[in-house]
Amino acid sequence: MATLDRADTATPMDEDAPGQAISVPDATDAGESGKLKMIVQLVKKCLGVKDIAAMRLSLPASLLEPIPNLEYWHYLDRPDLFAAINDSDDPFERMLAVLRFTFSKDLKFIKGKVCKPYNSVLGEHFRSHWDVIPVSYPSDPNEPPIHHLYVSPPGAEPPSTSWFSGPATHSMPDVAHPHLSESASIKSGKSNKSAFSGFSFMSRGPSATAKSTPATSPELVETNLEAGMSNLSLANDQSSGAVDLLETDETAADKPRVRIAFLTEQISHHPPVSAFYASCPTRHVELCGIDQISAKVSGTTLRVMPGSFNKGIFVRITGEPGAGETYHITHPVAAVNGLLRGSFYVAIGDSTIITCSGGKDGQKLRAIIEYKEESWLGRAQFQCEGVIHTYDPKESVHEEWTRVKHVPHERVLAVFDGSWRGRIRWKRVDAPDSEYATLIDLTPLHPVPKVVRPLEKQLPNESRKLWENVTSRLLKKEYSEATKHKLAIEQKQRDDTAERKRKGVKFVPRYFDPDISSGMPTLTEEGRKALEEELKEPADHKLEEESSSESSTPGEASSA
Repeated sequence: MATLDRADTATPMDEDAPGQAISVPDATDAGESGKLKMIVQLVKKCLGVKDIAAMRLSLPASLLEPIPNLEYWHYLDRPDLFAAINDSDDPFERMLAVLRFTFSKDLKFIKGKVCKPYNSVLGEHFRSHWDVIPVSYPSDPNEPPIHHLYVSPPGAEPPSTSWFSGPATHSMPDVAHPHLSESASIKSGKSNKSAFSGFSFMSRGPSATAKSTPATSPELVETNLEAGMSNLSLANDQSSGAVDLLETDETAADKPRVRIAFLTEQISHHPPVSAFYASCPTRHVELCGIDQISAKVSGTTLRVMPGSFNKGIFVRITGEPGAGETYHITHPVAAVNGLLRGSFYVAIGDSTIITCSGGKDGQKLRAIIEYKEESWLGRAQFQCEGVIHTYDPKESVHEEWTRVKHVPHERVLAVFDGSWRGRIRWKRVDAPDSEYATLIDLTPLHPVPKVVRPLEKQLPNESRKLWENVTSRLLKKEYSEATKHKLAIEQKQRDDTAERKRKGVKFVPRYFDPDISSGMPTLTEEGRKALEEELKEPADHKLEEESSSESSTPGEASSA
C-alpha cells in the first residue's frame, strides 16, 4: 500500500486557491428563469476548464440549496441495506447484499433534482446517525429482502417536475430523460448531503411523521415532534405524503432498531477532499472512503469522475459470519446533461467493480456492473448489466476484467440486468434450472432520514452550525443577506489559510489521519470518540445490542 511522507500528508494538496475565482453575479430575477440565466453564464465560463472541481468557484446564494455539502453526501440513503450486508453465512449472498447496497446508496440521484449545496470549508465536519428497522427475508431465498420503512406502495409515486419545465415520468425503466423535482421546500422529512464541489443531486422526498432535529432556528422549520429524523429536508410540496407508511406493519415496528453512525470531515479545500466513516457495530459492518471529484463541462454536459485521491468505497466486515472481508466498490462516471436547456438529468457510464478480499482463504468473489451508454436520440434507458464471478486473489489477471465480456464463462456464477433507476433482476448460471428473480426494485424505496443533534449541541465548525445564518436566510428567501453570510464564511477561510501560511503551519484534520494515500481513511482518537458519542446518542426506540464477544471500537478494524 502506498504511503506518503507524514510531513507531506498533513496537507496533501495546496491550500491556496489556484488562480482567480470564477464568479457569477446575482441575477435581479430571483425566480427560476433568473437561476437558469445564471447557470447558463456559469456554464459558458467553465467551458474549456480542465477540472472545475479544482478551481475557485463563487456562486450567489440564490443558486444554492439550503443544505451543506458534507451533510448531503453519505452513500447511506438506504442504511437498512448497508446494515444487512453481513446477515448471511453464504459469501455469495453477502455479495448480493453488497450489490443491493451499491444500487441503493445514491437513491437521492433517482428521487431528486440537480442542485448545488454549499461548498465545504477546510476543517468543517458533520456527524449523524440512523436508527432503522432491519430488513427481513422472504421464504424464497432468491427474492430480495423486505423493507419496513420509507417504502411507498406500487403506483403511489407522484410525477416529478423540473426546475424549469413541466411534469415528467419518474424513475422507471425506459422513461424519458427525467426532469426531476420542482422546488426546494422545507418539510419534516429527510435530509441528504454531499462533498461534491460541483453540481449535486437534491433528493425529493416525502413529508414524514417523525420527530425532527431542527436544521436551523426552530421557528424557521416545520417541526413534527413525533419522528426520529433530521428536519432539514428539501422536499417537493407535491410529494408530501407520498410515502405510505414509515413502518409497514406493527410486528416490524416493535423490532429493535439498528443504529448506523456517520462522521465526515473536509480535509482539503483545494482541491475539495473529504473523508468519511460509518459504523454499524451490532451488525459488524463499517464503511469508509475519500470523496473527491474531477468535473469538466463539454457541450451541454457536465462530466463527473473520481479525483485522484478517491479510490472508491470500502465496506469492511468486522465480525462473523463474514469477519475480515473488505468489499472495494469503485465509482462509475456520471454526466449531468441538459445544462443549457435547464432540464437536467443524470446518466451513468463506464463500470462499477466490487471486489471482495480478506476473510477465509480460497477463491474470492467479484462483481462488475456495466452501465449502458445512452443514445443521443430517443429516450434514456438507464440500463445496466453485470456478472458475479470468482477470482484467485493470488493472481492479477482479473484486474483486466472491467467489462462483462472480459470475464471467462467458467468464472461466472451469476448474471444480472435491468434499470439502475428501477428493477434489477438476477439469476445463477451454474444451476441449470435457475430462473430470473428480483435483486432489488428501487421504485418504491425512498431515502431514509438521518438524525442530527440540535444546533446547541454542535461545535462551531459542524456543518449545520457553521452555515446556520446562510440556511436561515435562504429559507426566508433573503438571498442578498444569505450571500453576505456565505462570503463572510469564505473570507474567514481565506484569512485562516493566510495566517497558517504566515506562521508556517500546515492544516491537520481533527478526526482523520492526514495520510489518505490508500483511499481508506483512518480515524484519529478524536474521530473514534466522536463516532462512539454518536452511537450513544439517545434513541426514541429500543436499539439492537452488540454482542460483547465480537464488539470492536469504530475505526480499529484491520484493513485488507
